[in-house]
Amino acid sequence: MEPHPASASPSPALAAIDVAVVGAGAAGMIAALAFAAEGFAVTLVGPPRRRDARATALMDGSVHALEALGVWPRLQGRGASQKVSPLRVMRLVDDTGRLWRAPEVSFEAGELGLPAFAWNVENEALLQALEATIAAAPRITRVEASVVTVTDEADAARLVLDDGRTLAAALVAAADGRNSPCRAAAGVGLHIRDYPQVAVTATLSHDRPHRDVSTEFHTPTGPFTLVPLPGNRASIVCVVSPKDAEALSALDDAAFSREMERRAHSLLGKMRLDGPRGAFPLVAGTAERFAAGRIFLMGEAAHILPPIGAQGLNLGIRDAATLAELAGDARRAGRDPAGSDIADAYERRRRTDVGSRSLAVDLFNRSLLTGLLPIQGARGLGLWALGRSATLRRLAMREGVGPGRDVPRLMRAPAAELASDANNVA
Repeated sequence: MEPHPASASPSPALAAIDVAVVGAGAAGMIAALAFAAEGFAVTLVGPPRRRDARATALMDGSVHALEALGVWPRLQGRGASQKVSPLRVMRLVDDTGRLWRAPEVSFEAGELGLPAFAWNVENEALLQALEATIAAAPRITRVEASVVTVTDEADAARLVLDDGRTLAAALVAAADGRNSPCRAAAGVGLHIRDYPQVAVTATLSHDRPHRDVSTEFHTPTGPFTLVPLPGNRASIVCVVSPKDAEALSALDDAAFSREMERRAHSLLGKMRLDGPRGAFPLVAGTAERFAAGRIFLMGEAAHILPPIGAQGLNLGIRDAATLAELAGDARRAGRDPAGSDIADAYERRRRTDVGSRSLAVDLFNRSLLTGLLPIQGARGLGLWALGRSATLRRLAMREGVGPGRDVPRLMRAPAAELASDANNVA
């Protein structure tokens, strides 16, 4: 449906838009598809995007969601058209050079009966697949604009766009990033924690096959991670101090490739840069509330995690799937899909998941940075125990893949069970 201009009718009539999703990144597009699968008319609002050179590891539940929403077949392909690479083994290597070093530990997806812990995809490929699915979705209208103001009213939230249009929606799903205008408009604060680290990211080709193994070297400045991509290619996340990040950024492409090969101990042979580089200061943050009135926060508008442990987008997908499920169930029961009971339920269901994973990432990261021997020893002992005990290892792996409780329907059901909904979307 086409958004109505502000002059067409008074405010109540504008509420014909069921859901406005603000933010057209990966989390926002997945949210739009999830709401459309629940039968809502959705307006997806966001400016034209910029190219994203990073990569993402999609966990099992996220893959279920993308299958159900019709996105996954656009990524899976065969041969040269394959856009995703399985992560079957996770290998942790202590490269701190400290007195107390943890033993090497490997986690294999087969221990959980899974074909892979996650599927790695370059963000650009994921965004293109989402855009194609959105374009074919009859219940979704794409508006290329930025939100200037958001006003929460009794029966609808009113959005003023920078192109002069005014929209109103029964529910606003704010996926508009860490500097979220919607969060500010809702009067919700953000608790921020800065780290003395920068994540340097790049994609490199290499001579030796990665064999679907992700290797994470633990260094005194943070993890250095090699994430397998299709072909003999890997996405790297190199967490270093701000000073080291500046030095890496100053290197030319050939010197940068040699430095990455050195940090990888030539595990994958000769390495060559295969795309643009990026550098991102590490920040963590959590919104004081995940909902206020008719405005619901998701993705980085609700929580910011460092790129450690591949939790960021997977949490955002769980946000989207949970909120769409709650709103859809409410409307089918004749209730307000953005009522206070929905806000309370969304807060309750997402707070524990977000909080526990934020804490785990924070503790792990700080354990690498600290010079305290007792903490280094505790970290080493914990990894030793994981390596020795299959039971502990499986528990850790299951929690890393995703929560075992309170999983939204979209992320736990086989795609076949949701085929009719997916067909309606795409």
